[in-house]
Amino acid sequence: MNHPIETITSPSNPLIKSLKSLERKKGRSETGLFLAEGARLVEQGLEQGWKAETLVITATMAERPHLAALAKRASAAGARVVLAPERLMSKVTHKDNAQSVIASFHQQHRPLDALTKTGDGIWIALYEVRDPGNLGTILRTADCAGASGVVLLETCCDPYSFETVRASMGSIFDMPFANASFDAFNSWRQAQGLSLTAASVNGTARHDKAPFGARSVIIMGNEQAGLPEAIEAQCDTLALIPMRGGADSLNLAQATAIMTYEAWRQRDFT
Repeated sequence: MNHPIETITSPSNPLIKSLKSLERKKGRSETGLFLAEGARLVEQGLEQGWKAETLVITATMAERPHLAALAKRASAAGARVVLAPERLMSKVTHKDNAQSVIASFHQQHRPLDALTKTGDGIWIALYEVRDPGNLGTILRTADCAGASGVVLLETCCDPYSFETVRASMGSIFDMPFANASFDAFNSWRQAQGLSLTAASVNGTARHDKAPFGARSVIIMGNEQAGLPEAIEAQCDTLALIPMRGGADSLNLAQATAIMTYEAWRQRDFT
């Protein structure tokens, strides 16, 4: 269904206020929406079948062929399409050099069973990850490595925050993820016959010697506290990533990438 394209110019317009509210978790929770910024990300969301609520394009750029095509596509998918001056775009994104396209999308909340898959695969489980930049980067890494899904355990940061979506570089739309308690997740992964390997300072196997297996979950702990002992006790392998020099730890997203690519390497990158 195609909607007519509107033009707005006032910062007090209800749409601008509504889009600005999506920078806060309260706004995202109340509306079930989140923001994506940039033509490439928005195209990716539409391509993957995510439902766009509103598409806003900088008025002076609207005649550009690829943006006109994007507006037409979003409108055909049922989105409201709006043109706005650059100063209003900056108001929504809190950036002086705002992208020329912003869209609000409907969130997707999958059950854990949606990540079930037969055949070989790598899953990533994150226990109480707190930094949205880390979460977005890990979704991007999982996507690049062809992971089967990401599980957010217990209380993680919001995957639909502006920071996470930005850091994911579009992988928020490609990489399936689900929230779960550790107990529900552990029952699910055991039922699927998935091994569980943690990166840990208590590791007994070097990460490149850890037997990930053909169907494996890599579990990573909270940025500050790591994994609780009770969860490490449930793991099949505790892997240690070698380090030397003055730093005593790697960034969580870096460590997750090292573990993920090692598990994939052991499958000869297939």
